[in-house]
Amino acid sequence: MPSSKYTFIEHLLFPSTSLNERKLSEKLKGKTVLITGASYGIGEQVAYRLAQTGARLLLVARTEEKLKEVRDEVARRGGEAHVFIADLAKEEQVKALLVQLLQWDIDIVISNAGKSIRRSVYESLDRFHDLTRSMGVNYFGPARLVLALIPMLEKNKGHIINVSAVNVLLAPAPYWAAYQSSKTAFDQWFRCAAPELRAAGICTTSVYLPLVKTRMIAPTAAYNNMPAMSAEHAAAQICMAITTRKRKIAPWWLPVAELASVLFGGLWQRIASSYLKKKKTV
Repeated sequence: MPSSKYTFIEHLLFPSTSLNERKLSEKLKGKTVLITGASYGIGEQVAYRLAQTGARLLLVARTEEKLKEVRDEVARRGGEAHVFIADLAKEEQVKALLVQLLQWDIDIVISNAGKSIRRSVYESLDRFHDLTRSMGVNYFGPARLVLALIPMLEKNKGHIINVSAVNVLLAPAPYWAAYQSSKTAFDQWFRCAAPELRAAGICTTSVYLPLVKTRMIAPTAAYNNMPAMSAEHAAAQICMAITTRKRKIAPWWLPVAELASVLFGGLWQRIASSYLKKKKTV
């Protein structure tokens, strides 16, 4: 959904991103950019935005056929891309991926891969793998990649961009325990590591995205009528992180939402508990 098709509320919540395409190309010409979760959604759109910048793209995802389609589209647009098939939740696959990646001279890492699960804890009593899977994709896999690539990024004065979510900074929500905890874990790890990385010459950026229209949210019917950013717009935000090298990119309203979470977090928990109790008795 391009921004031209936004509703009035979406235009207010997600103002258009002013991206300097010339500066983006200047930053990336001759550089090597690693993008995880590149076969669909945000990662796919980032690959397309970077296709004509002169950058060499290293695309990582699980779905080989779709990833090759993205590679071919990047080539059609005049770019260069290479594909690497790996499931970040599986340690052995990440280790094998790193053997390949360490042969390249990587300048920018866009940590975008993610797994979303919306499920009640009562529906998860025999599904501990929901937690291990979420932690693998959203935390352990990305952290393992970053740790292995730090020496290379320090040498290149590189840049790590964590594609995060606004909800990691807000009051916790029912049904999102596995997803929100795993996303928050990497976000906190990355922010803790950021001062050390910046002291070593590695730029770090956390991009906090709102709800984004991708296949990840499709199974949740409640999201059908909620304001959501387009994947193309989210990709533009990530590209803006490359040009500005800011520590944090987030919606204009996030500080207000963070303050509300602090002031009214207890009230929110009571309202949520009361609502769920009534729903259970209906």
